[in-house]
Amino acid sequence: MRSFIARRMLRAYSKRYGYDTSYLEMMLKQSPTSFFKFAGAMKAAACREVAPVEACFAAKLTGALAEDCGPCAQLVADMAIEAGMAEQQVTAVLRRDVDAMSADTALGFRFADAIVRRSTEDDTCRDEVRARWGEKGVIDLAMALQIGRIFPMMKLALGYARECRRVTVAGHQIDVIKQAA
Repeated sequence: MRSFIARRMLRAYSKRYGYDTSYLEMMLKQSPTSFFKFAGAMKAAACREVAPVEACFAAKLTGALAEDCGPCAQLVADMAIEAGMAEQQVTAVLRRDVDAMSADTALGFRFADAIVRRSTEDDTCRDEVRARWGEKGVIDLAMALQIGRIFPMMKLALGYARECRRVTVAGHQIDVIKQAA
């Protein structure tokens, strides 16, 4: 019964976001135990206590972009807009255009980018996050960043990450910039 409900939820999720959940459906079919343990990551992906939506989704999108070439990043972009992040802020993160980002978006992006690149700026960014939102803010952004990376990597490891595509925001295809030039 639990697998039946999970399968229906995956199909509804796929339809709602236009996202291919076949790797999750395969996990559910082949190893329900693994699927239901991994489902905890899905719940963790929604964790946010104090950091603003823009900062969390900037971190989450940066994490997805570090590991993905389209579908997972598209999903995060769609979810960010659904959560209330302005389309121009999502576009700015995809283009790595810090000048076009609000202060919250920029801080979430800079923190995540420093961690992904293992930059020497990670302590400075972490301190800025801590000063603005406290330790809970650091945890919020760390969770958003790292959970945003799990799904594309799981999809790749299982052999389902074969499709690359541009990310679309408000009907416009965005040229994604993955790292600084």
